[in-house]
Amino acid sequence: MERPGGRTARVRASVLRAAGDALAERGFVNLDLGDLARRAEVGRTTVYRRWGTVTAVLTDLLLEMAVESVPRADTGSLEGDLRVNARLVVKTLTDQRQGPLFKAVLGAATSDDDAAAALTRFYLTRIREWAPCVTDAEARGEIPPGTDAEEVVRAVSAPLYYRFVTGTGELDDAVADRAVAAAVAAAKAGVFSRANGAR
Repeated sequence: MERPGGRTARVRASVLRAAGDALAERGFVNLDLGDLARRAEVGRTTVYRRWGTVTAVLTDLLLEMAVESVPRADTGSLEGDLRVNARLVVKTLTDQRQGPLFKAVLGAATSDDDAAAALTRFYLTRIREWAPCVTDAEARGEIPPGTDAEEVVRAVSAPLYYRFVTGTGELDDAVADRAVAAAVAAAKAGVFSRANGAR
């Protein structure tokens, strides 16, 4: 998708930065287009014309987060690749700004269908960015042929997001490494084989 340049790009960047700040501070239910315009120091009319709704701003913010995500690692081993990626998730979720922002986005997705769809697109993008870690490992013979790459990625990230959402237990590099070790062991054992019904 072609991204706008010049003043349009500056306005978009300012509004999305303001939206991220507001979400982290106050959550989705308190998000207001007028407040975003004030925070971003742009005209209210511009914000209303460009986005129209708070959910549209949230959708655009998630798109930007997906575009700016760090590319997947390529260490030469499945465990190494997944460990780098899992630790990056932990770093993001425990960040002082990004953590509250993600919680606000998750909260919005529970009550707004458009926000839920935007969140789904964001995570599908991230899962598909990680998937080559698994397909490359399959090509190297580390895991059985026919392994469902996206299921392996989900198996790594699910325990991290569970701890993040529920607040149960620490969320650190040791947790990330353990999730990776479990997912890799399962992949090597054929648990995620498409022949076994993984999808």
